[in-house]
Amino acid sequence: MWIAAATVIIAACAAAVARGRRAAARLRDETLRRLPVGIDGIIPGAEAFELTRGPEAPAILLLHGGGDTPQTLRYLAEYLYSRGYNVRVPLLPGHGRTLQDFSRVAADEWIETARRAYGELTQAHRWVGVGGLSMGGALAARLAAEAKSLPALVLLAPYVAIPSRVSAAARLSLLWGVAVPYVSAVDPGSARSIHDREEAARSLGYGVFTPAALRALRATVARAIAALPNVTCPTLMIQSREDNRVPVEVAQRAFDRIGALEKQLVWVTGAGHVITVDYGRDRIFQIVGDFFDRHRHAVPIERPA
Repeated sequence: MWIAAATVIIAACAAAVARGRRAAARLRDETLRRLPVGIDGIIPGAEAFELTRGPEAPAILLLHGGGDTPQTLRYLAEYLYSRGYNVRVPLLPGHGRTLQDFSRVAADEWIETARRAYGELTQAHRWVGVGGLSMGGALAARLAAEAKSLPALVLLAPYVAIPSRVSAAARLSLLWGVAVPYVSAVDPGSARSIHDREEAARSLGYGVFTPAALRALRATVARAIAALPNVTCPTLMIQSREDNRVPVEVAQRAFDRIGALEKQLVWVTGAGHVITVDYGRDRIFQIVGDFFDRHRHAVPIERPA
Protein backbone atom coordinates (compact mmCIF):
# COMPACT_ATOMS: atom_id res chain seq x y z
CA MET A 1 0.00 0.00 0.00
CA TRP A 2 2.72 2.48 0.97
CA ILE A 3 4.55 1.76 -2.28
CA ALA A 4 1.48 2.69 -4.28
CA ALA A 5 1.01 5.90 -2.25
CA ALA A 6 4.66 6.85 -2.68
CA THR A 7 4.36 6.27 -6.40
CA VAL A 8 1.37 8.61 -6.59
CA ILE A 9 3.20 11.30 -4.60
CA ILE A 10 6.31 11.01 -6.77
CA ALA A 11 4.23 11.23 -9.92
CA ALA A 12 2.39 14.30 -8.62
CA CYS A 13 5.68 15.99 -7.71
CA ALA A 14 7.14 15.19 -11.12
CA ALA A 15 4.07 16.63 -12.82
CA ALA A 16 4.29 19.80 -10.71
CA VAL A 17 7.98 20.19 -11.57
CA ALA A 18 7.22 19.72 -15.26
CA ARG A 19 4.47 22.37 -15.12
CA GLY A 20 6.80 24.76 -13.32
CA ARG A 21 9.52 24.27 -15.89
CA ARG A 22 7.10 24.84 -18.76
CA ALA A 23 5.79 28.03 -17.18
CA ALA A 24 9.34 29.25 -16.55
CA ALA A 25 10.30 28.50 -20.16
CA ARG A 26 7.33 30.56 -21.37
CA LEU A 27 8.41 33.48 -19.17
CA ARG A 28 11.96 33.22 -20.51
CA ASP A 29 10.83 33.10 -24.14
CA GLU A 30 8.33 35.94 -23.71
CA THR A 31 10.98 38.12 -22.06
CA LEU A 32 13.49 37.41 -24.83
CA ARG A 33 10.93 38.30 -27.49
CA ARG A 34 10.02 41.53 -25.70
CA LEU A 35 13.56 42.46 -24.76
CA PRO A 36 16.07 41.02 -27.26
CA VAL A 37 19.70 41.74 -26.44
CA GLY A 38 22.08 43.50 -28.80
CA ILE A 39 25.41 42.24 -30.09
CA ASP A 40 27.05 43.47 -26.88
CA GLY A 41 24.74 41.28 -24.79
CA ILE A 42 22.77 44.26 -23.43
CA ILE A 43 19.17 45.20 -24.23
CA PRO A 44 19.25 48.30 -26.45
CA GLY A 45 18.35 51.31 -24.30
CA ALA A 46 19.29 49.55 -21.04
CA GLU A 47 22.94 50.57 -21.09
CA ALA A 48 24.74 52.48 -18.38
CA PHE A 49 25.15 56.14 -19.27
CA GLU A 50 26.86 59.30 -18.11
CA LEU A 51 26.08 62.96 -18.81
CA THR A 52 29.20 65.05 -18.32
CA ARG A 53 29.85 68.75 -17.74
CA GLY A 54 33.45 68.52 -16.60
CA PRO A 55 35.40 68.07 -13.36
CA GLU A 56 34.52 71.48 -11.93
CA ALA A 57 30.78 70.77 -11.97
CA PRO A 58 29.18 68.77 -9.13
CA ALA A 59 28.25 65.16 -9.82
CA ILE A 60 25.38 62.85 -8.92
CA LEU A 61 25.33 59.06 -8.86
CA LEU A 62 21.91 57.52 -9.57
CA LEU A 63 21.13 53.83 -8.95
CA HIS A 64 18.27 51.93 -10.59
CA GLY A 65 15.97 49.33 -9.11
CA GLY A 66 15.96 45.53 -9.02
CA GLY A 67 15.05 43.86 -12.30
CA ASP A 68 15.09 47.26 -14.00
CA THR A 69 17.61 49.38 -15.92
CA PRO A 70 19.11 52.90 -16.09
CA GLN A 71 16.27 53.75 -18.50
CA THR A 72 14.04 54.45 -15.48
CA LEU A 73 16.41 57.25 -14.48
CA ARG A 74 17.04 58.79 -17.91
CA TYR A 75 14.47 61.61 -17.54
CA LEU A 76 15.72 62.52 -14.07
CA ALA A 77 19.36 62.40 -15.18
CA GLU A 78 18.67 64.72 -18.12
CA TYR A 79 16.84 67.12 -15.83
CA LEU A 80 19.70 67.21 -13.32
CA TYR A 81 22.19 67.66 -16.16
CA SER A 82 20.18 70.69 -17.32
CA ARG A 83 20.65 72.15 -13.84
CA GLY A 84 24.42 71.89 -14.08
CA TYR A 85 25.30 68.44 -12.76
CA ASN A 86 27.40 65.60 -14.08
CA VAL A 87 25.26 62.46 -13.78
CA ARG A 88 26.33 58.82 -13.84
CA VAL A 89 23.87 55.89 -13.96
CA PRO A 90 25.59 52.47 -13.90
CA LEU A 91 23.96 49.23 -15.04
CA LEU A 92 23.89 46.81 -12.11
CA PRO A 93 25.24 43.27 -12.68
CA GLY A 94 22.72 40.85 -14.17
CA HIS A 95 20.40 43.63 -15.28
CA GLY A 96 19.57 44.75 -18.81
CA ARG A 97 20.88 41.50 -20.22
CA THR A 98 19.38 38.01 -20.43
CA LEU A 99 17.51 36.13 -17.73
CA GLN A 100 20.41 33.70 -17.64
CA ASP A 101 22.59 36.64 -16.53
CA PHE A 102 19.95 37.54 -13.95
CA SER A 103 20.26 33.98 -12.64
CA ARG A 104 23.88 34.50 -11.60
CA VAL A 105 23.64 37.67 -9.50
CA ALA A 106 24.71 38.29 -5.91
CA ALA A 107 24.01 41.14 -3.51
CA ASP A 108 27.71 41.85 -3.02
CA GLU A 109 28.11 42.52 -6.76
CA TRP A 110 25.41 45.19 -6.69
CA ILE A 111 26.84 47.15 -3.77
CA GLU A 112 30.38 46.82 -5.14
CA THR A 113 29.24 48.32 -8.45
CA ALA A 114 27.69 51.24 -6.55
CA ARG A 115 30.80 51.71 -4.40
CA ARG A 116 33.08 51.65 -7.41
CA ALA A 117 31.04 54.24 -9.30
CA TYR A 118 30.86 56.47 -6.23
CA GLY A 119 34.59 56.15 -5.64
CA GLU A 120 35.40 57.08 -9.22
CA LEU A 121 33.17 60.13 -9.04
CA THR A 122 34.71 61.30 -5.78
CA GLN A 123 38.15 61.07 -7.38
CA ALA A 124 37.02 63.28 -10.28
CA HIS A 125 34.69 65.79 -8.56
CA ARG A 126 34.76 67.75 -5.32
CA TRP A 127 31.02 67.34 -4.70
CA VAL A 128 29.11 64.10 -5.29
CA GLY A 129 25.48 63.48 -4.31
CA VAL A 130 23.74 60.10 -4.46
CA GLY A 131 20.21 59.07 -5.38
CA GLY A 132 18.50 55.71 -5.76
CA LEU A 133 15.19 54.38 -7.00
CA SER A 134 13.55 51.33 -5.41
CA MET A 135 16.30 48.77 -4.73
CA GLY A 136 18.74 51.44 -5.90
CA GLY A 137 17.50 53.42 -2.90
CA ALA A 138 18.52 50.54 -0.64
CA LEU A 139 21.99 50.56 -2.19
CA ALA A 140 22.17 54.36 -1.90
CA ALA A 141 21.30 54.16 1.79
CA ARG A 142 24.17 51.74 2.37
CA LEU A 143 26.57 54.05 0.54
CA ALA A 144 25.41 56.97 2.66
CA ALA A 145 25.90 54.99 5.86
CA GLU A 146 29.45 54.15 4.81
CA ALA A 147 30.44 57.58 3.43
CA LYS A 148 30.02 59.80 6.47
CA SER A 149 30.79 62.98 4.51
CA LEU A 150 28.22 62.46 1.75
CA PRO A 151 26.63 65.92 1.23
CA ALA A 152 23.15 64.87 0.07
CA LEU A 153 21.10 61.69 -0.38
CA VAL A 154 17.85 61.20 -2.31
CA LEU A 155 15.74 58.07 -1.84
CA LEU A 156 13.01 57.59 -4.45
CA ALA A 157 10.43 54.98 -3.43
CA PRO A 158 13.25 53.10 -1.66
CA TYR A 159 12.73 49.35 -1.39
CA VAL A 160 13.71 49.02 2.25
CA ALA A 161 11.16 46.40 3.31
CA ILE A 162 10.32 43.08 1.74
CA PRO A 163 6.92 41.35 2.00
CA SER A 164 6.96 38.23 4.17
CA ARG A 165 5.87 35.98 1.31
CA VAL A 166 8.68 37.28 -0.90
CA SER A 167 11.17 36.85 1.93
CA ALA A 168 9.99 33.29 2.50
CA ALA A 169 10.25 32.53 -1.22
CA ALA A 170 13.81 33.87 -1.23
CA ARG A 171 14.80 31.76 1.78
CA LEU A 172 13.41 28.60 0.14
CA SER A 173 14.61 29.43 -3.37
CA LEU A 174 17.46 26.89 -3.29
CA LEU A 175 14.75 24.23 -3.10
CA TRP A 176 12.14 25.41 -5.59
CA GLY A 177 14.59 27.19 -7.87
CA VAL A 178 15.80 23.93 -9.36
CA ALA A 179 12.33 23.32 -10.75
CA VAL A 180 11.26 26.92 -11.40
CA PRO A 181 14.18 29.07 -12.60
CA TYR A 182 12.03 32.12 -13.45
CA VAL A 183 8.98 33.62 -11.73
CA SER A 184 6.80 36.59 -12.62
CA ALA A 185 7.49 39.73 -10.61
CA VAL A 186 3.92 40.92 -11.16
CA ASP A 187 1.05 39.65 -9.03
CA PRO A 188 -2.09 38.96 -11.11
CA GLY A 189 -4.67 41.66 -10.46
CA SER A 190 -2.25 43.87 -8.54
CA ALA A 191 -1.78 47.58 -9.16
CA ARG A 192 0.73 48.63 -11.78
CA SER A 193 4.20 49.88 -10.94
CA ILE A 194 3.82 52.51 -13.69
CA HIS A 195 0.34 54.03 -14.06
CA ASP A 196 1.23 55.85 -17.28
CA ARG A 197 0.54 53.14 -19.86
CA GLU A 198 2.75 54.69 -22.52
CA GLU A 199 5.70 54.71 -20.13
CA ALA A 200 4.86 51.21 -18.95
CA ALA A 201 5.02 50.02 -22.55
CA ARG A 202 8.50 51.56 -22.89
CA SER A 203 9.83 49.80 -19.80
CA LEU A 204 12.90 47.64 -20.25
CA GLY A 205 12.48 45.90 -16.89
CA TYR A 206 12.35 42.11 -16.93
CA GLY A 207 9.06 41.76 -15.09
CA VAL A 208 10.61 38.46 -14.00
CA PHE A 209 12.79 37.42 -11.06
CA THR A 210 15.14 34.49 -10.64
CA PRO A 211 15.92 32.54 -7.44
CA ALA A 212 19.40 34.10 -7.23
CA ALA A 213 18.00 37.61 -7.77
CA LEU A 214 15.40 37.06 -5.05
CA ARG A 215 18.11 36.02 -2.60
CA ALA A 216 20.21 39.03 -3.56
CA LEU A 217 17.21 41.35 -3.19
CA ARG A 218 16.42 40.00 0.26
CA ALA A 219 20.02 40.45 1.39
CA THR A 220 20.20 43.95 -0.06
CA VAL A 221 17.02 45.03 1.70
CA ALA A 222 18.08 43.54 5.05
CA ARG A 223 21.44 45.32 4.90
CA ALA A 224 19.80 48.60 3.93
CA ILE A 225 17.36 48.42 6.85
CA ALA A 226 20.31 47.88 9.21
CA ALA A 227 22.14 50.84 7.61
CA LEU A 228 19.33 53.42 7.89
CA PRO A 229 20.12 54.57 11.46
CA ASN A 230 23.71 55.23 10.32
CA VAL A 231 22.61 57.55 7.49
CA THR A 232 23.54 60.96 8.87
CA CYS A 233 23.74 63.16 5.76
CA PRO A 234 20.87 65.43 4.64
CA THR A 235 18.27 63.07 3.17
CA LEU A 236 15.24 63.55 0.95
CA MET A 237 12.78 60.68 0.53
CA ILE A 238 9.94 60.81 -1.99
CA GLN A 239 7.15 58.23 -1.88
CA SER A 240 3.87 57.73 -3.74
CA ARG A 241 0.79 56.98 -1.68
CA GLU A 242 -0.28 54.60 -4.46
CA ASP A 243 3.00 52.67 -4.50
CA ASN A 244 2.13 49.05 -5.26
CA ARG A 245 5.40 47.72 -3.82
CA VAL A 246 5.89 49.75 -0.65
CA PRO A 247 2.82 50.46 1.53
CA VAL A 248 2.48 53.87 3.16
CA GLU A 249 3.08 52.60 6.69
CA VAL A 250 6.18 50.68 5.61
CA ALA A 251 7.63 53.75 3.90
CA GLN A 252 6.94 55.85 6.99
CA ARG A 253 8.70 53.34 9.27
CA ALA A 254 11.72 53.31 6.97
CA PHE A 255 11.88 57.10 6.97
CA ASP A 256 11.63 57.18 10.76
CA ARG A 257 14.67 54.86 11.00
CA ILE A 258 16.91 57.25 9.04
CA GLY A 259 19.43 58.71 11.48
CA ALA A 260 19.92 62.08 9.76
CA LEU A 261 19.00 65.18 11.72
CA GLU A 262 18.05 66.88 8.46
CA LYS A 263 15.60 64.69 6.60
CA GLN A 264 12.42 65.26 4.64
CA LEU A 265 9.66 62.92 3.43
CA VAL A 266 7.58 64.14 0.50
CA TRP A 267 4.39 62.28 -0.43
CA VAL A 268 3.10 62.33 -4.00
CA THR A 269 -0.03 60.88 -5.57
CA GLY A 270 -1.06 59.52 -8.95
CA ALA A 271 2.00 57.34 -9.54
CA GLY A 272 2.96 53.75 -8.88
CA HIS A 273 6.32 52.49 -7.65
CA VAL A 274 8.53 53.72 -10.50
CA ILE A 275 7.89 57.39 -9.82
CA THR A 276 10.69 58.66 -12.06
CA VAL A 277 8.78 57.80 -15.26
CA ASP A 278 5.19 58.01 -14.03
CA TYR A 279 2.59 60.74 -13.73
CA GLY A 280 3.78 63.75 -11.76
CA ARG A 281 7.47 63.12 -12.43
CA ASP A 282 8.18 66.75 -13.36
CA ARG A 283 7.27 67.89 -9.86
CA ILE A 284 9.46 65.16 -8.40
CA PHE A 285 12.38 66.24 -10.55
CA GLN A 286 12.05 69.83 -9.38
CA ILE A 287 11.96 68.77 -5.73
CA VAL A 288 15.06 66.63 -6.23
CA GLY A 289 16.88 69.36 -8.13
CA ASP A 290 16.05 71.96 -5.49
CA PHE A 291 17.26 69.64 -2.75
CA PHE A 292 20.60 68.97 -4.41
CA ASP A 293 21.01 72.69 -5.17
CA ARG A 294 20.50 73.58 -1.50
CA HIS A 295 23.37 71.29 -0.52
CA ARG A 296 25.78 71.59 -3.42
CA HIS A 297 27.87 74.21 -1.65
CA ALA A 298 28.33 72.07 1.43
CA VAL A 299 31.80 71.14 2.64
CA PRO A 300 33.39 69.00 -0.09
CA ILE A 301 33.49 65.29 0.53
CA GLU A 302 36.70 63.71 1.72
CA ARG A 303 38.45 61.95 -1.10
CA PRO A 304 39.50 58.34 -0.47
CA ALA A 305 43.14 57.94 0.48
